[in-house]
Amino acid sequence: MLPILETIKKIGIVPVVKIDDAKDAAPLADALCRGGLPCAEVTFRTDAAADSIAAMVKAHPDMVVGAGTVLTTEQVDRAVEAGAKFIVSPGLNPRVVKYCVDKNIPITPGTNSPSDIEQALELGLEVVKFFPAEQSGGLAKIKAMAAPYVNVKFMPTGGINAANLTSYLDFPKIIACGGSWMVPGDLISSGDFAKIEELTREAVKTMLGFELAHVGVNTGSEEEALKAAQRFSFIFGMDVKNGNSSVFSGKAVEFMKEPYLGKNGHIGIRTNYADRAYNYLSTVLGIEFDESTAKRDDKGNLKAIYLKEEICGFAVHIVNK
Repeated sequence: MLPILETIKKIGIVPVVKIDDAKDAAPLADALCRGGLPCAEVTFRTDAAADSIAAMVKAHPDMVVGAGTVLTTEQVDRAVEAGAKFIVSPGLNPRVVKYCVDKNIPITPGTNSPSDIEQALELGLEVVKFFPAEQSGGLAKIKAMAAPYVNVKFMPTGGINAANLTSYLDFPKIIACGGSWMVPGDLISSGDFAKIEELTREAVKTMLGFELAHVGVNTGSEEEALKAAQRFSFIFGMDVKNGNSSVFSGKAVEFMKEPYLGKNGHIGIRTNYADRAYNYLSTVLGIEFDESTAKRDDKGNLKAIYLKEEICGFAVHIVNK
């Protein structure tokens, strides 16, 4: 997969924006980046699209800004000249796709049928847009189409919102979802970028789904760990589970048989997608991680990793749900 698409996969959500006045582009980019989504697909549905892309790129050079609703090769040129890093189209126009492929410009054309996918494959693509997603059969249709095309990945857009976002992202053939619920046009035109930042942050929280997994408490010995777990379980009626390195009381309290990371212990935070959580925390919030603690599955996907810092004497790690 192309590097820019790998970056989009790590972000998880592509805000699809329609900007009527290029003066709104830079503050919109500020709001998206502060909210945790340093990415935007600026649609060529207005005359301000190219200037808006240029303004966003100037304000945030590292932001992943692309052009959407691209229908012609002339629009491709205008978008790339303005600084667009990727191209998205509502349908699959072979001429436009081939033009981009020949110039090494990342493009994800719209598809919603096996015939569309086969055209994309013939043109050398491995990632396609699925549009309009909900109106074309939604996740069920994506899964059905993905079965015979094992190497194809999808970026669905259309009808995706906070309520159905994670159901799409849970399917491994989907690299990211496009949506506009965090960037409604009326808020852009009215200049309510604080509200856009809030909606963006809520979208990220929904996607990542952070919640407490467990608290690990350091003890000095197996005997001490077992005694503490049994006492805790006696009081609160939780089952005791004695493992190799720790004793659990219920599912949320873990007593370590010998001190582990953290002066006092550790706190585990569950997330829907550890890779995306890592990307958000490190690139948006500037959180540093202890790479030596990373655990990955056989495909290289991150399963768990500890932060470098301790909080009140507790090490903290994120872990996939």
